[in-house]
Amino acid sequence: MTESVPAFTAMLRNVLGARISGTGDSFLDLVADDIVFEFPFAFPGGTSRLEGSAQIAAHLESLAGMITLDRMSTPVVYETKDPETIIIEVNGFGKGVQTGEPYDQRYICVIRTRNGRIVHYIDYWNPLIFLRALRGSAKVDAFLKADAQD
Repeated sequence: MTESVPAFTAMLRNVLGARISGTGDSFLDLVADDIVFEFPFAFPGGTSRLEGSAQIAAHLESLAGMITLDRMSTPVVYETKDPETIIIEVNGFGKGVQTGEPYDQRYICVIRTRNGRIVHYIDYWNPLIFLRALRGSAKVDAFLKADAQD
């Protein structure tokens, strides 16, 4: 699989530090084979849950043709009482591949690690930012405006 989110992976490796073992540089090198990845704010029909590294690999491959994620802001890290769980607040910056529209997304990530791998990841993000980058701001905003008038 081609690594489609190197800036994100580098940020995670840095933040998770000793919680992650291994030397690989791709996101898949950080996760357990049976990882659960959730998107609580997925839009209707969108992916809300991925189970296993194979599903994540396919999902990342599909995103590579839709969105670039070129850089990440400096993350704010919140430690929890559970040594396996960390919360990260970070911004990602990129663009829609076909539209060229900006993809400036804010993420809140709840990550649980065990035995040197990520075993559970909850990703809170704004699906409208994704849709604007994917389809274009003018189309998405016109749709939202028309729907609000009905």
